[in-house]
Amino acid sequence: MKRRCRQWLLSICFVPAIAGCAFAPGGAIPYDTAGDDIDELVDIEPITLGLVRAQAAESARQGELNDRSLTSSRSLAPDYSYRIGPGDILSVIVYDHPELTNPAGSDQSPEQSGNVVEPDGTLYYPYIGRIRVAGLTALEVRDELARRLSDGYIASPQISVRVAAFNSQKAYVTGSVDRPGAQMITNVPLTILDAVAAAGGLSDAADWHNVVLTHRGQDIRLSVFDMLQRGDFAQNRLLEDGDVLHVPEVGNQKVYVLGEVIQPRAISMGNTRYSLTDALSQSGGINEGSANATGIFVIRRAPEGSQKMATVYQLDARNSAALMLGTEFMLKPTDIVYVTTTALGRWNRTISLLLPSVGSIYDISRTTQNVRDL
Repeated sequence: MKRRCRQWLLSICFVPAIAGCAFAPGGAIPYDTAGDDIDELVDIEPITLGLVRAQAAESARQGELNDRSLTSSRSLAPDYSYRIGPGDILSVIVYDHPELTNPAGSDQSPEQSGNVVEPDGTLYYPYIGRIRVAGLTALEVRDELARRLSDGYIASPQISVRVAAFNSQKAYVTGSVDRPGAQMITNVPLTILDAVAAAGGLSDAADWHNVVLTHRGQDIRLSVFDMLQRGDFAQNRLLEDGDVLHVPEVGNQKVYVLGEVIQPRAISMGNTRYSLTDALSQSGGINEGSANATGIFVIRRAPEGSQKMATVYQLDARNSAALMLGTEFMLKPTDIVYVTTTALGRWNRTISLLLPSVGSIYDISRTTQNVRDL
């Protein structure tokens, strides 16, 4: 009778252990789904020497395009001229005529004694009266003043015109920069990189790859990373009055490393790029006791408009030299790096779940033996 009780008690204790097998990682869980065949939605490509060389060739080709665009980008600067607007203050010097140059006296600064452009775009000048200057350059204003003064007032006037205070035009830098705010547009061309530098640079949480320029009601996506790291200065365009440059936070610009690595994690790619080997190293490396060296995968979302859901790149690292390919395979934001587990790894996980139940069985058996001895 005692033997039957012990057998019955032990059989009950084994139920959690057996049930644990069904929930252990890698266990067979029956399922039924009517969804699309995943094989039809995913392309699978091995990471080979040919693939990484093709990737490098594409990057080099893009670099050549950037070099060609650099000349056209720089050619814009010599043609730049500041256009005067309402609120600007002009300093006008008529040589040999101090009464016209500084009628308020010599103790005032050019900003204080200069000619203010009125809200209607005009300014008042002695002898001439009101003259429209909005939209003109300083040289064009000089020529217009010289023409009017020479018409019965001063013979061959020698005039110099410059903007003493730039108040009419500004661009705005917002988002993840150290000092967001308005920046005045002056006679020195203000480019995107100039504006970012004047704002104190990008913050640690900035997304360098998806900066948005709102220009005349249109959003233009730019990459400060490409400008600084790849020399793509064609994107370094000049800012105009009313432009808004927004630097977003890094958001989902990350690579996710999952599976059999020491420290699964999300790696920010806001201001850099990582190779596959870099990402594995940042996660502490592969768990050699449970990882399947043939199953290092990079899951990359398909581009918009594609009939596929994703492309899965597979690295077979049974030969450690294959990790050299990983150093040249560059990751993209939102890539998922997944390292699969071995069959032994799945068995070890199952055993780890069974151990508490086995320990309980041992304790119960020992207690029963002690009671019997008593």
